Amino acid sequence: MTDKSDAFYKKLKSQLADTALWPTEYLYKFIIPADEDKVKEIHTIFNDMGAVINTKASSKGSYSSVSVNVKMKNPDAVIAKYKEVGEKIEGVISL
Repeated sequence: MTDKSDAFYKKLKSQLADTALWPTEYLYKFIIPADEDKVKEIHTIFNDMGAVINTKASSKGSYSSVSVNVKMKNPDAVIAKYKEVGEKIEGVISL
C-alpha cells in the first residue's frame, strides 16, 4: 500500500462518514479488462451480500464496466471491499 492510496482511503472514509447514514446502499464502479473470469471474481467477492451487479462491455469489447449496488454497514466495510477487489483482480480500475 502506498502513501498515496492510504491518503485516498482516509479521505474516502471521511467523505463517506459525512455524507451517508449507515448502513446504506453503496454503488461501486469498476473498469476491468474484458475477461469473464474477472467478472466472475467480482461476483464472488460480493457473493451472499444481496448485491445487484450489472456488467457492460465497452464499445470495442476490450473492457467491461461493472457496477455493484450493495448495502454496506459502514465506511470501513466499503473500503475493505475496494481493497479486496484491487488485490484480487489484476488491471482493475476503481471509480
